[in-house]
Amino acid sequence: MKKILYSFFIFSLTYLVACTPAKIELENGIWRGVFKTDSAIEIPFNFEIYDSAGTKQIAFLNAKERLNISEVSLVGDSVIIKTPLYETEIRAQLTGDGLTGIWTRNFPDKVQHMAFEAKPNVTWRFIKNPRAAKENISDKWSVLFRKDNGTDTTSAIGEFVQDGNNVSGTFLTDYGDYRFLQGEIDGDILSLSAYDGSSPSLFVATISEGGIIGDMYSGPSNHRDWEARRDENAMLADAYQLTRLKADSSSINFNFKDTEGKMVSLKDERYKNKVVVVQFLGSWCPNCMDETAYLSPFYKKYKDEGVEIIGLAYERYAEPERARKAVVNLIDRFNITYPVLLTGYTNKDVLKSIPALENFNAFPTTIVIDRRGKVRTIHSGFTGPATGQMYVDYTNKFEATINELLKEKI
Repeated sequence: MKKILYSFFIFSLTYLVACTPAKIELENGIWRGVFKTDSAIEIPFNFEIYDSAGTKQIAFLNAKERLNISEVSLVGDSVIIKTPLYETEIRAQLTGDGLTGIWTRNFPDKVQHMAFEAKPNVTWRFIKNPRAAKENISDKWSVLFRKDNGTDTTSAIGEFVQDGNNVSGTFLTDYGDYRFLQGEIDGDILSLSAYDGSSPSLFVATISEGGIIGDMYSGPSNHRDWEARRDENAMLADAYQLTRLKADSSSINFNFKDTEGKMVSLKDERYKNKVVVVQFLGSWCPNCMDETAYLSPFYKKYKDEGVEIIGLAYERYAEPERARKAVVNLIDRFNITYPVLLTGYTNKDVLKSIPALENFNAFPTTIVIDRRGKVRTIHSGFTGPATGQMYVDYTNKFEATINELLKEKI
C-alpha cells in the first residue's frame, strides 16, 4: 500500500511540475514596439530592456538618441512603464510572444489611449529586408504640412541623412523641431517614426524625382498631409523676431514662487549686475526638454562667470500641487540647479504674467537680459540636437552672445 501511495505521490508531483507554466521573463535586448492609431495605422519604434542595479530599465531608441527610463514595474505578468515627463505610461501583459497592452497619456481635460504590442529580439523598425532605395534623400528640403483640406498649413525644413536604406533626420518649424526621427526607405517608400515618451509619430511618403508626398500621424488621431522638395535655400522665419517687447518697454519683471514656495524676482540681489537667461518652458513640451538638457550643464559652466538662469514653468494643470509635482520631476530629471518657478497655465497666461511681451507663440522661448537689466535677445523655439549642425550653430551663437554681454561694463 505504501508503495502504491509513494508511486501516486511521485506521479502527482511530476504532473504538477509538468503542468505549471514556466515563469515568463521580461527579456533583455532590443525590442520592436508598435502603437496603433484609432484608424489602425501602426507606428513602430524600438526600445532596449536592460538590467541596472538589479532592476529592469528601458531605453527608447530614436536615431542617435537613447532615452533611459527607470520607472519599470513588474508585478506577475504585468509590466508598467511610466515616463517621468509627459504624463504617459504603458501597461502591458507579458506573454510568451512579448507584450500586449495599452498606452495612455493624461491631459487635464481628457485621456488618450492607443493599443500597444511589442516583440523581443527584433532590431528592425519597419521592414526586415527592405528593397534597395531608389533615391538618396540626404539633403535639405522645403516642406509643407497641410491639415483640414489645406486650410491649416505649416512650413518646415526637412533635414535627412541616408545610409543605404537607413534614414534619420527631423523637421524644423518656426517654433522648434520634431526631434529624432528614425526609419528607412523601401524602394520608393520613405517611413520615419519616433517615440520619446510623448505622442508617437509616424511619417510615410512616396519619393519621386519631383519630391516627396506623404502622410503624418501622431497620437491616436492626428493626421496631416505633407510634401517636400529639395531646397538648399529653404528658410524659416527669424526666431529672434517672432516674440518681442512692446514699444514702450526695454525690460521685463515678475514675481513667482519656486517649488519650495519662495518668491523669486529679477530684482532680487542674486540677479543684480548679472547676465540673466529667462527660459519659458513646460514639462509637457519636448523641445523644452531639449533646451533644458542643454541649459542645465551650461549653467554649471557659466554661473561663476556672472550668468544666472530662471525657468518660468507654465504647466497644463491649474491645480498648484499637481503643477508643482510636474516641475519637481523636471528638475530631478535634468539635475537643474537654477530656480524653476511656478507661473501660470500654458501660453494663455504668458502675456498676462509678463505684460511687457507681445506675440508670444512658442515654448520654449528664451530671453537674454544684460547686466543693466535690459532685454537684448528674445528667441522663439529651440533648435535641438536632432537638427545636427543647426543645433551646433545655434548653441555657438547663444554662448557667443553670453560672452559678449559678460564683457560689457556696467
